[in-house]
Amino acid sequence: MYKIGLTGGIGSGKSRVADLLAEWGAAVIDTDVIAHELTAPGGAAIETIRQHFGPDVIAPTGALDRQAMRELVFESPEARQQLESIIHPMIKSVVRQRAEDAQGCYLVFVVPLLVESGQWRNRVDRICVVDCDEATQIDRVRARSGLTEEIITRIMSAQATRQERLAVADDIVLNDAHTSVELLIGRTRSLHEKWCRLAQLAD
Repeated sequence: MYKIGLTGGIGSGKSRVADLLAEWGAAVIDTDVIAHELTAPGGAAIETIRQHFGPDVIAPTGALDRQAMRELVFESPEARQQLESIIHPMIKSVVRQRAEDAQGCYLVFVVPLLVESGQWRNRVDRICVVDCDEATQIDRVRARSGLTEEIITRIMSAQATRQERLAVADDIVLNDAHTSVELLIGRTRSLHEKWCRLAQLAD
């Protein structure tokens, strides 16, 4: 199946773009959604995380306490590496299984850290970046999550820069502060139609 890697910084709108593509018939596998499933109450990663990091990073609900874990990995690169060594193989396994079962006109992998991982260029036919400026990212994330600008900036500093993402992009969906819903739909639709044609040619 023809494969698209979809990425973008926090607050860029990549989930909205992925939802549109799914509506129009693409198969979508979102690594962030999988990570949330693995760290939900009863999720496959919870017990291993508890054993490694102790009960303080598990919320009363039984889910991962994201705030506590975020603070831990910001302070300690070793903690970040340890968490990734638990979570990433599990995500990879679920992605592989869902890709085998996928049905659609083409397959989209939504990967927030696609550029940072350095592992996706050879796995996909095209990389698409949902792009916006950093000020817009901060405004959107603050509005939806209530995080402080300092925390958002720290999250962004752990991600690839806008320039690094754009440097690997085969396709770009601009979704800046001036982009209306209609514009975003139109830009995404034209790429969807292009990818459908490319997928047919690749068959």
